[in-house]
Amino acid sequence: MNVGEGSAAPPQPGESGDELIAEAVRRLRAGAVVAFPTETVYGLGADAESESGVAAIYRIKRRPRGHPLIVHVPDRAGADYWAEIGPRAAALIAAFWPGPLTLVLARRSGVSSLACGTEITVGLRCPSHPVARKLLAAFVAAGGHGIAAPSANLFGRVSPTSVEHVVDDLGADTPLLLEGGDSEHGVESTIVDLSRGFPALLRPGSISAAQIEAVLEEPLEGPGAAAPRVAGALAAHYATATALELVAPQRLAQRVAQCRQRGERIAVWSRLRPEAAAGASWEPAPADPVAYARRLYATLRRLDAQALERILVEEPPAEPEWAAVRDRLGRAQAGAGTHLSRSGSAGT
Repeated sequence: MNVGEGSAAPPQPGESGDELIAEAVRRLRAGAVVAFPTETVYGLGADAESESGVAAIYRIKRRPRGHPLIVHVPDRAGADYWAEIGPRAAALIAAFWPGPLTLVLARRSGVSSLACGTEITVGLRCPSHPVARKLLAAFVAAGGHGIAAPSANLFGRVSPTSVEHVVDDLGADTPLLLEGGDSEHGVESTIVDLSRGFPALLRPGSISAAQIEAVLEEPLEGPGAAAPRVAGALAAHYATATALELVAPQRLAQRVAQCRQRGERIAVWSRLRPEAAAGASWEPAPADPVAYARRLYATLRRLDAQALERILVEEPPAEPEWAAVRDRLGRAQAGAGTHLSRSGSAGT
């Protein structure tokens, strides 16, 4: 689809064909921004070496300038421009690129640091979505080296997994928007830090810690105090405007009853509908972690739009395959209800 820069026109069905890709590349090379789909969430992209483009990302998202962006590249050769690819990085690239894995590496001397915040590292990802891949190929063919792209939403808010979410969040600031359907994975990429001589998991995602460890044949460390700052790792993030509360399954019925007794307008997202939730909005939760992740942000956005006082979410299982979902919900709970609308200042 084509939502023109500075336009809040509603989404219309369409294809991100060659002409639209060419126009997106032209805008990127001119220092403007575009929004585009990836297999994780929709991104707000700029030429990673363009001062005006990177500045526009921070302005539109209301993102603090010290927070680094992830640079998207089309392949291993694209990553070589930004960082030296050691054996660990090479193994993970061979196993998982293109795909939802971001590698944090020591940045090469002399390359642009505009997208890196205050860090000496750079986060690199090679997306698998066909529209993103077509865009990156055309961008590199036009002389570019990488597209810096955080999620295409206001800073701290629930990430967008459809074109409608992008327009809802960015409004009049919506740039040229490439259509690519709903996001396949629904949560942001796994982030692995390889910049400190050992592998560390900085953010869980669709690619699990166990999968990464199997390729590296060594355990992943935790972030640690000296970990580089990366996207989406603040304690409060992915937040709804409505207060959100994670509740253990055994306490859910009691908590629902308490809220209902106080006359609160609530929604409940759980696998089974608690009896006390009669009259409340109830959303059935998938029992499969992959399906849950795919629906996570769309569900939070839909519940957030219902003028509620509280969203109660049944805690997902404490099992490795649920790590990404639990991470996002925990950060959403920490930030929920604290940020302001588009007309106010950014919160978390």
